[in-house]
Amino acid sequence: MLAGVFGYGPNQWPEQLPGFKPALLAYHAAMLDFGRRIFAAFALALELDEEFFENYLNKPMAHMRVLSYPSQSGAIDDAQIGIGAHSDYECFTILRTDEVPALQVLNSAGEWIQALPIPGCFIVNVGDLMARWTNGYFASTLHRAINASGRQRYSIPFFFGPDSQSLIEVLPSCQNPDWPAQYPPISAGDYIRSRFDHTYFHRQKDDSQTL
Repeated sequence: MLAGVFGYGPNQWPEQLPGFKPALLAYHAAMLDFGRRIFAAFALALELDEEFFENYLNKPMAHMRVLSYPSQSGAIDDAQIGIGAHSDYECFTILRTDEVPALQVLNSAGEWIQALPIPGCFIVNVGDLMARWTNGYFASTLHRAINASGRQRYSIPFFFGPDSQSLIEVLPSCQNPDWPAQYPPISAGDYIRSRFDHTYFHRQKDDSQTL
């Protein structure tokens, strides 16, 4: 948290990897530009002005993780997989594909299907904030990772959302008398913080110690 605003803060870089920081900063900058272009595509899909979301991207919450998934062998246990079923919190997640498959998404029939990598392509998952913004028109992508490839898998997901203090309320074009707003307005940072508080045990308060 920086200056009392949730979602910002300094990074911690490993000193023993001198090329690590510049490489990731360059990739992060490229993803920022790419993410803005994706927001423009979403705006057009929602019949909005192409620049609509730019007002919400002055200091976007743009988080990137570096993940490693060892290969799993034998029977797959849902309690011990690369990462369990979940949706991401921001507006969308950009994931560069490689030749090692692991990502699975839940389709509308309730079946887990492989998101097979396509050379030179990116996977874009819709997140919870975009689902709220569009009243469910764009639904969050429920996904998980199971690496049964026999190879180590590395992943660098880029999570992109608006400024922390942006107010997220259902767009007028995504509601009508038959389908009113399903979500109350909330700031982007407050929503992300609420999901962190719900997900991570160390952020949950112990009510038994509250007087």
